[in-house]
Amino acid sequence: MATVKQPAIILVRPQLGENIGKAARAMLNFGFTDMRLVAPRDGWPNPAAGPSAAGADIVLENAQVFESVEAAVADLSYVYASTVRDRDMPKPVATPREAAAQMHKLIAGGEAPGILFGPERSGLTNDDVVLADAVLTVPVNPEFGSLNLAQAVILTAYEFHSQADTTPAYQPAHPEGIAPKEDLIGLMEHMERELDKRGFFRSEGRRAPMRRTLRNVLQNAGFSKQEIFTLRGVVKSLARRPRDEPGDEE
Repeated sequence: MATVKQPAIILVRPQLGENIGKAARAMLNFGFTDMRLVAPRDGWPNPAAGPSAAGADIVLENAQVFESVEAAVADLSYVYASTVRDRDMPKPVATPREAAAQMHKLIAGGEAPGILFGPERSGLTNDDVVLADAVLTVPVNPEFGSLNLAQAVILTAYEFHSQADTTPAYQPAHPEGIAPKEDLIGLMEHMERELDKRGFFRSEGRRAPMRRTLRNVLQNAGFSKQEIFTLRGVVKSLARRPRDEPGDEE
């Protein structure tokens, strides 16, 4: 058997082709391609799925169709049932984040996990859930726990993908690093002095909030020492009178 690298996404008795397509799109966004369909209401293939998949054709083309949940999970070793309802069954319960961590460990150990998602209107039945090893529950608003099929799939796929993400940690924009606060404060004060001379702070009541706004703009930019040095030169240059301004000596 080929090495498993991702959990299987099993859509149990999905009703609309559009929703299957949206689930496929959600899957491929995070590298999932193992879609399994259990007794789709309108049969398979379904022409309504393609447009909603928005280019995730590989998922639809490789989708496997099964007559029962039992058949769809037969080759899997650990199955989660996605549901927001309390089923009163003695099963472990995990959030998508917890389940993602567990599935990475299962796959690393040579196991093959999968996740069951129920029909759009009714969700999974108790007979479906009883075949699962654990329940996967999204911690949504307890007063409004209405997730559509694609939303449930994308939350789970995202959590699994993010835990294997190799995007490097934040790197400063400048190899030499961000300038010390001393230099930044010097630029702030220099700019404020020159703006004050030019009458920028016209209202005493507005001086403090305008000053804070300017400081926030400079603070959030993350300037390097060289950039601050250059900006100090710009402010100094702008503060000089133009050569053709009255008062300049000939």
